[in-house]
Amino acid sequence: MTSADLERAPTIRAIGSALPSNYYPSEVLSAALFEEWGGCPDERARFERIHRSAGVRGRHLALPMDEYRALRSFGRANAAWIQAATELGAEALDCALRRAGLSPSDVDHFFFTTVTGIASPSVDVKLVNRLGLRADVKRTPMFGLGCVGGAAGTARAADYLRGFPDQIAVLLSVELCSLTLQLRDRSIANVISTALFGDGAAAVLLAGARRGACGQPRVLGSRSIFFHDTEEIMGWRIDDGGFNVVLTAGIPDLIHAHLRGAVDSFLSDYGISRSAIKHWLAHTGGPKVLRAMECALELEDGELARSWRSLASIGNLSSASVLFVAADLLESGAAAEGDYGLLLSLGPGFCGELVLVRW
Repeated sequence: MTSADLERAPTIRAIGSALPSNYYPSEVLSAALFEEWGGCPDERARFERIHRSAGVRGRHLALPMDEYRALRSFGRANAAWIQAATELGAEALDCALRRAGLSPSDVDHFFFTTVTGIASPSVDVKLVNRLGLRADVKRTPMFGLGCVGGAAGTARAADYLRGFPDQIAVLLSVELCSLTLQLRDRSIANVISTALFGDGAAAVLLAGARRGACGQPRVLGSRSIFFHDTEEIMGWRIDDGGFNVVLTAGIPDLIHAHLRGAVDSFLSDYGISRSAIKHWLAHTGGPKVLRAMECALELEDGELARSWRSLASIGNLSSASVLFVAADLLESGAAAEGDYGLLLSLGPGFCGELVLVRW
């Protein structure tokens, strides 16, 4: 990449985040769920072992815990999702704008991603009205990307800004995983899901090359990774009751087999190797996923520390996860001029997204 290419790269101006006010330690959530399921004493040990192995200390929920029992249909759960997603999304977007020193009227393109609820018009429409974005704002709502959505949405926003270097784009991710709760599903996949996933929203605000500022990370490029014939690995099975999690044991094996080659191929296009990456920003897929990433990429202890900390403190927030990890780095001020960082997310498809940034 030449200096001219670097000068044309979009910048990440700010990342804003928001978490619901309802926070519960994991042991409280686990005990309440086991009681709701009415499991026998012989099942408790395995249930608690699965929940402990998720490595999550606590999570934020869209609703107070006692209100989930009343969500007896997909319609009720989705209505709650629309209301909570609008509130939390507005908070995250407002936070990003304030940190960037911009107003809603500055936004030229609004990207929105989620995989935990549906709405038409989509939630971004409600926020255009609520926050006062311009009448000519472009919108790109994206559903179904799952955990890969935060990195993929950032990449698509950066792609857009390369063509419009005078403009501002924002990606908003809102994931309310708790509102997909299936109280009748006692499968191992659902037990793992109830131990791992939390709720939150994050907004990344990007500027075209002519709207950037010194000291901000530039998005050099991105690479999508698609694993053919793996669509049954993870995702949703949607029925009358709503979203039912599909989560199989094959994900770490795919990471071990393919991730290193994909990352090395991508980085070679920019004349660098894995050793040049100072900041690894991985989505918090769970302990097995993070360990598989560490092994496949031959990372040293601590190189995914931000991801491990985020997993422990708030759980896996699906598409918002990688943005929370990136926000932690930006707020820390730990990145220095010339540092490279790599955003890395994996999700349904099975697929992945790599985003290379440089300060």
